[in-house]
Amino acid sequence: MPKGQFKIFPCEVAGIEIVEAATAHAFPRHWHEQYGIGVIHQGAQKSHSGRGMVEAGAGDVITVNPGEVHDGMPIGDAGRSWRMLYFDPSIISEAVDDMNEGTIRTREFIRPVMSDANVATVFQRLFSIMTTANSPELQREELLLQLLPTITRERHEQDGSSRASAAIYRARNLIDDEPTFPVTLADLARTSGLSRFQVLRGFVKATGFTPHAYLMQRRLDLARRLIAKGTALADAAATSGFADQSHMTRLFVRKYGISPGAYAAACA
Repeated sequence: MPKGQFKIFPCEVAGIEIVEAATAHAFPRHWHEQYGIGVIHQGAQKSHSGRGMVEAGAGDVITVNPGEVHDGMPIGDAGRSWRMLYFDPSIISEAVDDMNEGTIRTREFIRPVMSDANVATVFQRLFSIMTTANSPELQREELLLQLLPTITRERHEQDGSSRASAAIYRARNLIDDEPTFPVTLADLARTSGLSRFQVLRGFVKATGFTPHAYLMQRRLDLARRLIAKGTALADAAATSGFADQSHMTRLFVRKYGISPGAYAAACA
């Protein structure tokens, strides 16, 4: 596809988003609500993921976990192109439960980049099936279950950001529960029982973001969902808690590399 374009395919399966992109956009630190699996088709990129600094080139498989803070910059002037499948966490959890007969409740993707031709081939077949109208459900499920064992592992609840204190979790949940609320650092301090400085320091350690930056991420998540459902841009901005549509647009382009209007058109 031409450079500078994003294409969002219609998907017959609820909870899955299908994206193809070709861009030289440098993505700032952000996260996704979903699991993401993809393959780089042309060019290369480097990114600081939650699992370290990595580089990915043509043919490499790329993955991201829900809530995993990462960025992405092209290597060279030509940009890069990729295909991605984004899965709601419940879809991956259900598939992993099937694989492990319900004995393991939480999973994460192992590496942000994998140079594995077999995995890439399975992904390409799954992408093709997902973008084909009236594709067999059995084939979709089989390919997903073939793909997951290679790229997943058990994630213990005490690992990663879940090591953050219960106090910081309480503060974060205040934002997660109502991201449109005009929360202050004092609100977060009262909820957590910490000082404002402790909240700020603990929040950055636990999430990779200041409380305000985290709040903007959550509002962008909400705006994206609303826009995908056909909500008018001005209404999506207001409903998501942004001061105005232009504020939402600036942050949306930074995070997703595409304007809200273009995203709405791609979802239509």
